[in-house]
Amino acid sequence: MSVIRLGDIAPNFTAQSSKGEINFHEWLGDSWGILFSHPADYTPVCTTELGTVAKYKSEFDKRNVKTIALSVDGLSSHKGWIKDINETQNTEVDFPIIADEDKNVSTLYDMIHPNADNNLTVRSVFIIDPDKKVKLIIVYPASTGRNFDELLRVIDSLQLTAYHKVATPANWKSGDDCVISPAVTNEQIPDMFPKGHKEVKPYLRLTPQPNL
Repeated sequence: MSVIRLGDIAPNFTAQSSKGEINFHEWLGDSWGILFSHPADYTPVCTTELGTVAKYKSEFDKRNVKTIALSVDGLSSHKGWIKDINETQNTEVDFPIIADEDKNVSTLYDMIHPNADNNLTVRSVFIIDPDKKVKLIIVYPASTGRNFDELLRVIDSLQLTAYHKVATPANWKSGDDCVISPAVTNEQIPDMFPKGHKEVKPYLRLTPQPNL
């Protein structure tokens, strides 16, 4: 069983999906990616989650993020379930759902937690950058649906902080002030952050979001 940590290269795999055979790294290409697992097909919480991801397609697209789901059920089950999702959630699922009947991918990404259930995956989320590095891992219990607004917020933060020497404070959302990295000296601030800054404490310096 793999132990995946932040900063690791996301393990590559080839698997069958509702969109055909996928080599994960090739499928990601130069995009960011979200890989998220579901305990099983035809489950109520998962149905709402996959419907939500489909409805958020434009939000993921404008952030250059590809989404891919996984369940331990097979392709025929996936196809029937997708019809139910489209019907009940009033949307169109157009992203791949991996068929992981042999649990190879689930095991590779440590998605099966025996204390929760020996056979079903927990609700794992992996956000992966274009260099194939794992940038975020969240594990939910099977009973709790994910908040995809929060995942969009995290992606905004990850993409911002990947290219600017800032961090995002508690409850930050796009458009809010950011924290200047401690590695930036006061002398560097005018050139790096021409919008100005506010020094609350020497170690807590705020600046308007630099990429807006």
